[in-house]
Amino acid sequence: MPPVTPLTMRIRRAFSRLFDSRRIGRSVALCAALSVPFVACTSLTLTRLNSAQKKPNNVWVFFTVEQGDEPVAGLQAEDFQIYEDGDLVSTYESKQVIQNPEVAAVMYTMLLLDVSGSVSESGSADQLVDAAQLFTDRVGKTQKVGVYAFDGEKEIHPVTPFTESEGAVSGGLEGLRTYKAKDPSTNLHGAVMEGLKELKKSLDKEKKPLKFGTLVVFTDGTDRAARFSREDMKQELMKEQYKDYEIYAIGVGAEIKKAGLGDIGRDGTELATEQAGVKAAFEKVADRIEKHTKRFYLLSYCTPARKGTHTVRIVANSKNPKGSGDLEWDFNADGFGPPPDCDPNTPPVFPLKTGELVDTSKVQGDSGSSGKVKVKASASASVN
Repeated sequence: MPPVTPLTMRIRRAFSRLFDSRRIGRSVALCAALSVPFVACTSLTLTRLNSAQKKPNNVWVFFTVEQGDEPVAGLQAEDFQIYEDGDLVSTYESKQVIQNPEVAAVMYTMLLLDVSGSVSESGSADQLVDAAQLFTDRVGKTQKVGVYAFDGEKEIHPVTPFTESEGAVSGGLEGLRTYKAKDPSTNLHGAVMEGLKELKKSLDKEKKPLKFGTLVVFTDGTDRAARFSREDMKQELMKEQYKDYEIYAIGVGAEIKKAGLGDIGRDGTELATEQAGVKAAFEKVADRIEKHTKRFYLLSYCTPARKGTHTVRIVANSKNPKGSGDLEWDFNADGFGPPPDCDPNTPPVFPLKTGELVDTSKVQGDSGSSGKVKVKASASASVN
């Protein structure tokens, strides 16, 4: 059996979404209900990352909306229909709202910069710092950004730890303009491995249940230090703990080959043949991260159910891009009902572990159901 590579994993995920018969069937039904020809009604993919319910009768679901590989942003509460056991729940009864995902999720992006001798001693540091500054300013508007650097040494160097303070990032980057590498070689493979470990360590400190990690690597050359092999790096990238992280690579210079960058940037690569193209390459990656951030939705509503297990179906209808899609899951409503009255703006209470069986009585309260639900997380989510 051939080895499983990051590219293979991406292809499998894409084909799984494309040929999921249940989604295709539902899309046809949705198009028919909307009186739209199927060829003009492109399927949206809704992926549930987490869901929860709690007395008096609150229900939350955290999910992504995509069309193919492109995120779908800007949907409002009225763009979603909620069905329970096949029946449409009135918006007057559900009081459905889209909450800010930040109440339950945190997003980190690490920018890992090559400052080996070929950068720090070539006069190109200013262009790199300028491009990195624009990148952090843009991405930092929606998530925490940390900047780290590497050269030929074994360890990566913190430039700015993860922060939401734009001033702190800017000040740290300025120091790279005059940085002189102690070891001018390039420990690219080792830096990627250490970057992933540091990103995970920082995310693990967060208290919010949903955690999203992105690694962006910039380099102007190949690994010269040979502290770790390319295979060592690829094995680290394939570890289960990093499988949902998004990883991008930006390369510049004559040494760079797109095929080599692809081993790192499994979610996207940008290649600039000369220094003048560095800024544009950073902007393209920032644009992609920014769009992907907007694909997350946290829908909250008040269920009319008061007892028993029920199947919820959320239907999304997008006008631009045109398309529809849905997702389903079950929840238990034993013991539900006022008082007090349900407030859809109440922050969610999510289970804390991916893949484990969660006792819903701990979510619903002492008088809630003792049923159990298996939590599934995907799309760059780490739930712990």
